Amino acid sequence: MYCVPYGVSGLADCAVLRCCAMSAPAMRHKAAAMRPGPSEIDFKNMRFLITDRPTDATVPAFLEEFKKRNVKDVVRVCEATYQKDLLEKEGINVWDWQFDDGSPPPARIVEEWFQLLRKRFKEDPDCCIAVHCVAGLGRAPVLVALALIELGMTYEDAVELIRQKRRGAINAKQLSYLEKYRPKSRLRLRNGHRQCTVQ
Repeated sequence: MYCVPYGVSGLADCAVLRCCAMSAPAMRHKAAAMRPGPSEIDFKNMRFLITDRPTDATVPAFLEEFKKRNVKDVVRVCEATYQKDLLEKEGINVWDWQFDDGSPPPARIVEEWFQLLRKRFKEDPDCCIAVHCVAGLGRAPVLVALALIELGMTYEDAVELIRQKRRGAINAKQLSYLEKYRPKSRLRLRNGHRQCTVQ
Protein backbone atom coordinates (compact mmCIF):
# COMPACT_ATOMS: atom_id res chain seq x y z
CA MET A 1 0.00 0.00 0.00
CA TYR A 2 1.27 3.46 -0.95
CA CYS A 3 0.82 6.54 1.16
CA VAL A 4 -0.24 9.47 -1.01
CA PRO A 5 -0.09 12.96 0.54
CA TYR A 6 -3.25 15.06 0.54
CA GLY A 7 -3.78 16.83 -2.80
CA VAL A 8 -1.44 14.56 -4.78
CA SER A 9 -2.98 12.43 -7.47
CA GLY A 10 -1.73 10.47 -10.40
CA LEU A 11 1.68 9.34 -11.58
CA ALA A 12 2.83 12.79 -12.68
CA ASP A 13 2.41 14.14 -9.15
CA CYS A 14 4.30 11.13 -7.76
CA ALA A 15 7.17 11.86 -10.14
CA VAL A 16 7.20 15.45 -8.92
CA LEU A 17 7.39 14.22 -5.33
CA ARG A 18 10.28 11.88 -6.16
CA CYS A 19 12.14 14.75 -7.82
CA CYS A 20 11.49 17.09 -4.91
CA ALA A 21 12.66 14.42 -2.47
CA MET A 22 16.06 14.15 -4.19
CA SER A 23 19.02 15.74 -2.51
CA ALA A 24 20.76 18.64 -4.25
CA PRO A 25 23.84 16.53 -5.16
CA ALA A 26 21.58 13.80 -6.56
CA MET A 27 19.67 16.36 -8.67
CA ARG A 28 22.96 17.81 -10.01
CA HIS A 29 24.16 14.30 -10.86
CA LYS A 30 20.89 13.50 -12.64
CA ALA A 31 21.03 16.79 -14.59
CA ALA A 32 24.64 16.13 -15.60
CA ALA A 33 23.74 12.61 -16.73
CA MET A 34 20.96 14.00 -18.96
CA ARG A 35 23.29 16.41 -20.79
CA PRO A 36 24.52 15.19 -24.15
CA GLY A 37 28.19 14.32 -24.48
CA PRO A 38 30.48 16.23 -26.82
CA SER A 39 28.88 16.68 -30.25
CA GLU A 40 30.99 17.02 -33.36
CA ILE A 41 29.60 19.07 -36.22
CA ASP A 42 31.48 18.65 -39.50
CA PHE A 43 30.50 20.69 -42.53
CA LYS A 44 32.48 21.49 -45.65
CA ASN A 45 35.92 22.50 -44.45
CA MET A 46 35.29 22.98 -40.73
CA ARG A 47 34.85 20.81 -37.65
CA PHE A 48 33.36 21.96 -34.36
CA LEU A 49 32.92 20.25 -31.02
CA ILE A 50 30.04 21.52 -28.86
CA THR A 51 30.26 20.59 -25.18
CA ASP A 52 28.96 21.55 -21.80
CA ARG A 53 31.36 23.38 -19.50
CA PRO A 54 34.29 21.56 -17.98
CA THR A 55 35.28 22.00 -14.35
CA ASP A 56 38.73 21.67 -12.83
CA ALA A 57 37.78 18.08 -11.95
CA THR A 58 36.65 17.19 -15.49
CA VAL A 59 39.30 19.05 -17.52
CA PRO A 60 41.53 15.94 -17.84
CA ALA A 61 38.67 13.97 -19.45
CA PHE A 62 37.86 16.88 -21.75
CA LEU A 63 41.55 17.17 -22.64
CA GLU A 64 41.64 13.54 -23.77
CA GLU A 65 38.56 14.15 -25.93
CA PHE A 66 40.13 17.30 -27.37
CA LYS A 67 43.35 15.46 -28.25
CA LYS A 68 41.40 12.67 -30.01
CA ARG A 69 39.64 15.24 -32.17
CA ASN A 70 42.66 17.51 -32.83
CA VAL A 71 41.14 20.49 -31.01
CA LYS A 72 43.40 23.56 -31.26
CA ASP A 73 41.10 26.15 -29.68
CA VAL A 74 38.43 26.16 -26.99
CA VAL A 75 35.94 29.02 -27.04
CA ARG A 76 34.41 29.60 -23.60
CA VAL A 77 31.22 31.68 -23.87
CA CYS A 78 30.17 31.33 -20.23
CA GLU A 79 31.77 32.26 -16.93
CA ALA A 80 35.03 30.45 -16.13
CA THR A 81 34.65 27.21 -14.17
CA TYR A 82 38.15 25.83 -14.70
CA GLN A 83 41.75 26.97 -14.92
CA LYS A 84 42.80 27.14 -18.54
CA ASP A 85 46.53 26.53 -17.97
CA LEU A 86 46.19 22.72 -18.21
CA LEU A 87 44.76 23.09 -21.73
CA GLU A 88 47.28 25.78 -22.69
CA LYS A 89 50.18 23.53 -21.54
CA GLU A 90 48.94 21.04 -24.14
CA GLY A 91 48.95 23.68 -26.90
CA ILE A 92 45.21 24.40 -26.84
CA ASN A 93 44.21 28.07 -26.85
CA VAL A 94 41.30 29.10 -24.61
CA TRP A 95 39.31 32.15 -25.72
CA ASP A 96 37.04 33.87 -23.18
CA TRP A 97 34.09 35.40 -25.04
CA GLN A 98 31.37 35.33 -22.42
CA PHE A 99 27.94 36.70 -23.26
CA ASP A 100 24.53 36.54 -21.60
CA ASP A 101 22.87 33.15 -21.25
CA GLY A 102 19.88 32.70 -23.56
CA SER A 103 20.95 35.60 -25.77
CA PRO A 104 22.50 35.86 -29.21
CA PRO A 105 26.17 36.87 -29.32
CA PRO A 106 27.15 40.55 -29.56
CA ALA A 107 28.61 41.74 -32.89
CA ARG A 108 32.12 41.99 -31.40
CA ILE A 109 32.11 38.30 -30.44
CA VAL A 110 30.70 37.27 -33.82
CA GLU A 111 33.55 39.12 -35.54
CA GLU A 112 36.19 37.57 -33.25
CA TRP A 113 34.64 34.14 -33.87
CA PHE A 114 34.93 34.47 -37.65
CA GLN A 115 38.49 35.84 -37.37
CA LEU A 116 39.45 32.78 -35.34
CA LEU A 117 37.82 30.41 -37.84
CA ARG A 118 39.51 32.02 -40.84
CA LYS A 119 42.91 31.94 -39.17
CA ARG A 120 42.78 28.50 -37.58
CA PHE A 121 41.31 26.55 -40.48
CA LYS A 122 43.73 28.20 -42.90
CA GLU A 123 46.69 27.21 -40.70
CA ASP A 124 45.43 23.70 -39.89
CA PRO A 125 42.53 22.53 -42.10
CA ASP A 126 42.20 19.24 -40.20
CA CYS A 127 41.79 20.79 -36.77
CA CYS A 128 38.64 21.08 -34.69
CA ILE A 129 37.43 24.03 -32.62
CA ALA A 130 35.60 23.29 -29.38
CA VAL A 131 32.92 25.67 -28.11
CA HIS A 132 31.20 25.43 -24.77
CA CYS A 133 28.68 27.22 -22.60
CA VAL A 134 27.10 25.89 -19.41
CA ALA A 135 25.05 23.01 -20.87
CA GLY A 136 26.13 23.23 -24.51
CA LEU A 137 22.57 24.00 -25.60
CA GLY A 138 22.42 27.76 -26.20
CA ARG A 139 25.37 30.08 -26.63
CA ALA A 140 27.82 27.51 -28.04
CA PRO A 141 25.39 26.06 -30.63
CA VAL A 142 24.49 29.58 -31.82
CA LEU A 143 28.13 30.32 -32.70
CA VAL A 144 28.40 27.04 -34.58
CA ALA A 145 25.10 27.75 -36.39
CA LEU A 146 26.49 31.12 -37.53
CA ALA A 147 29.51 29.36 -39.03
CA LEU A 148 27.28 26.83 -40.80
CA ILE A 149 25.16 29.65 -42.24
CA GLU A 150 28.30 31.43 -43.46
CA LEU A 151 29.38 28.16 -45.09
CA GLY A 152 26.14 28.03 -47.10
CA MET A 153 23.52 26.29 -44.94
CA THR A 154 20.12 27.79 -44.39
CA TYR A 155 19.45 28.69 -40.78
CA GLU A 156 16.79 25.95 -40.63
CA ASP A 157 19.24 23.28 -41.79
CA ALA A 158 21.94 24.54 -39.42
CA VAL A 159 19.58 24.39 -36.44
CA GLU A 160 18.26 20.97 -37.48
CA LEU A 161 21.79 19.53 -37.80
CA ILE A 162 22.77 20.86 -34.38
CA ARG A 163 19.54 19.66 -32.76
CA GLN A 164 20.05 16.17 -34.20
CA LYS A 165 23.19 16.00 -32.08
CA ARG A 166 22.11 18.24 -29.16
CA ARG A 167 18.39 17.88 -28.54
CA GLY A 168 16.81 21.07 -27.23
CA ALA A 169 19.61 23.31 -28.46
CA ILE A 170 18.92 26.97 -29.34
CA ASN A 171 16.05 28.80 -27.66
CA ALA A 172 13.35 30.93 -29.35
CA LYS A 173 15.25 34.23 -28.93
CA GLN A 174 18.40 32.72 -30.45
CA LEU A 175 16.37 31.07 -33.21
CA SER A 176 14.88 34.45 -34.14
CA TYR A 177 18.39 35.93 -34.26
CA LEU A 178 19.58 33.15 -36.59
CA GLU A 179 16.51 33.58 -38.81
CA LYS A 180 17.34 37.28 -39.28
CA TYR A 181 21.09 36.73 -39.71
CA ARG A 182 22.35 37.22 -43.26
CA PRO A 183 25.65 35.65 -44.37
CA LYS A 184 28.34 38.10 -45.43
CA SER A 185 30.80 35.72 -47.16
CA ARG A 186 33.00 35.71 -44.06
CA LEU A 187 34.01 32.07 -44.57
CA ARG A 188 34.71 31.03 -48.14
CA LEU A 189 36.47 28.07 -49.73
CA ARG A 190 39.26 28.59 -52.24
CA ASN A 191 39.32 26.14 -55.17
CA GLY A 192 37.35 23.57 -53.18
CA HIS A 193 40.30 22.92 -50.85
CA ARG A 194 39.92 22.76 -47.10
CA GLN A 195 41.07 26.32 -46.77
CA CYS A 196 39.46 29.65 -45.97
CA THR A 197 39.96 32.87 -47.81
CA VAL A 198 39.41 36.37 -46.54
CA GLN A 199 37.00 38.34 -48.74
